[in-house]
Amino acid sequence: MFDEGFALELPFLEGIVGSVNDVLWTYVLIALLIIAGLYFTIRTNFVQIRMFPEMFRVITEKRKNDTGVSAFQAFTISAAARVGTGNITGVALAITVGGPGAVFWMWAIATVGMATGFIESTLGQLYKEKDGDRYRGGPAYYIHKALGLRWLSILFVVLIVLCFGMIFNALQVNTITDSFQTAFDTNRLMLALILAALTALIIFGGVKRIVKVTQLIVPFMAVAYIAVALYIIVTNIEQIPGVISLIFSEAFGLSQAIGGGFGAAIMEGARRGLFSNEAGMGSVPNAAAAANVSHPAKQGLFQSLGVFFDTMIICSSTAFIILLSTGYMDVEGEGATITQFAMSQHIGEWASAFVAIAILFFAYSSVLGNYYFGETNIEFLKNGARWLPIYRVAFLIMGILGGIATVELVWTMADLFMALMAIVNITVILLLTKKAVTLLQDYTKQRKAGKDPVFYASQYPEIKNTECWGDNEDER
Repeated sequence: MFDEGFALELPFLEGIVGSVNDVLWTYVLIALLIIAGLYFTIRTNFVQIRMFPEMFRVITEKRKNDTGVSAFQAFTISAAARVGTGNITGVALAITVGGPGAVFWMWAIATVGMATGFIESTLGQLYKEKDGDRYRGGPAYYIHKALGLRWLSILFVVLIVLCFGMIFNALQVNTITDSFQTAFDTNRLMLALILAALTALIIFGGVKRIVKVTQLIVPFMAVAYIAVALYIIVTNIEQIPGVISLIFSEAFGLSQAIGGGFGAAIMEGARRGLFSNEAGMGSVPNAAAAANVSHPAKQGLFQSLGVFFDTMIICSSTAFIILLSTGYMDVEGEGATITQFAMSQHIGEWASAFVAIAILFFAYSSVLGNYYFGETNIEFLKNGARWLPIYRVAFLIMGILGGIATVELVWTMADLFMALMAIVNITVILLLTKKAVTLLQDYTKQRKAGKDPVFYASQYPEIKNTECWGDNEDER
């Protein structure tokens, strides 16, 4: 039996993967995220600003039949995967490694990422397919149907299953066990085994059971965490201008540029921002495709709002909690430990337990969301049903291993697979931007005419292989 201090360490692997990550993030991904995000922003005529109020209206979309899930349920699945360790642990890592200026770059990536999120989720809806009483889709589906590149679709399936089904799953459980060990001195292995047992009960019950759990957990955990953060901000309101000034000065300051901190701020802000809101990674379109809505752009708008909610609200809450504290740079440990330390300064010793419990809800909902992304992509493969039991067992095993691994190893692996997924997906949606923009124009035209937009693919002959968008209600 492992004792409480046991941790799985593989320093050689950490070194190799870390070197690859440095190349990908320094020379490829950050530029791709920013340039693509700006391109999507311009092509959509600043959809994230122009149609921000409309994003709230589409929340009310109801299913017209029992097929698929509602717009809100699809949102909770995506939010379950988005709202996780990145909001608490990732933000702390970004600040300690990249300085307060990393927060600005998280905001910047999220701002342009809202347009990226619109494009990929709209495409996910457009090229979804019906599977019994539900819909499924995502990048693997629109790569195959729109570009005809099945080999690239299969590559993406492999990447997302390894990334979300294995690495991100391990990362979420790792953060839970680490925070509980700090707060309650719990045995990490035993907690990982308990979580695996609970997860098995849910994932073997199918997607509808996942939906039922996430739509309960996500609103509860978000409201509770934001409420505590708001209390801390209000009670320290006189320091807020100074904190905001610090964020901007560290993001653009001359001393940071000379000392190398400027690059670290951008890199860490981009890394942790992408891990948290997932804009461009190709994960959220899998949840967006599951929704039963009358127009693909509705899920594009809704999931774009999800990027705002994740980074601008929840990640910013964590950032202010940390930056309003003192001595956070000297804390022994990292990630959740730093957030626990900062919150304890504001609301007392019970904060460590509160953060651990918040992480449990945040991260565990992400475990379920991550599982769903892997499952829906395995079903894309021929004979995918045969692989599902193997995937489920591997998913549970990786969660247990993640619970006892070191923080450095898990985050290093997460950075690698996150980068590879994003590079493939962003390249693809750049090629398919015109189709998403066409749908946005169709949606805008109908809204200006006072209609609740409904999309019919027959009106756009250039858009093919969209079997779920016929003129008859039965085809929807």
